[in-house]
Amino acid sequence: MTPTVAFLHTSPVHIPTFTALLESIDPSARATHFIDEALLRDAREQGHDSPAIVRRVQEAVRTAADTGAPVVVCTCSTIGAAAEATPTNERFTAKRVDRAMADAAARSGPNILVFAALQSTLRPTSDLIRDSAERLGLTVKVSEHHVSDAWQHFEQGNLAAYYSEIELEVRSLLPGPNVVVLAQASMAPASAKLQDVAVPVLSSPELGVKDALGIA
Repeated sequence: MTPTVAFLHTSPVHIPTFTALLESIDPSARATHFIDEALLRDAREQGHDSPAIVRRVQEAVRTAADTGAPVVVCTCSTIGAAAEATPTNERFTAKRVDRAMADAAARSGPNILVFAALQSTLRPTSDLIRDSAERLGLTVKVSEHHVSDAWQHFEQGNLAAYYSEIELEVRSLLPGPNVVVLAQASMAPASAKLQDVAVPVLSSPELGVKDALGIA
């Protein structure tokens, strides 16, 4: 059976998340997963928009598309712009998982606060939100915040501490913005801890999967 969606990840930790989301949203859908951890590491060192990184990301997207999947979704926000810009020759659609989140943030603005555990993710996500706002004819003000102590917990596999650090940091900067954006897909579970706050806290996985399936 041809897969419905091919996912390109930079960490294997994302596979269960996106498999479960796809099954819950459309049980008939099928996923394939491709992992290249070096892409994120090298993008952090060389820059997400360096020609070498862009070429490697787009090669990875095309490899994922070789399964026959009509849609390839890159789940890493740092390299998402390169993935989304992959030339496809109309053979498949290349998407970044955070585009739908950026659209939702632009609509919920105008004051948007972007959180990231990786410094390298902040500018790509902020640029994406501004691009979404421009496409939608909206004016937004985007601020950024680096949750500097969180990523070490992710790298150590201590996800509970990772989510807790993000939650506490978000709470420390509220009230203020109209919407909070958790820039990395890995941050999504922290949003469950923030359901009591007065503003939307957006994350990319569910919105991105629905977008990949053509569900508004």
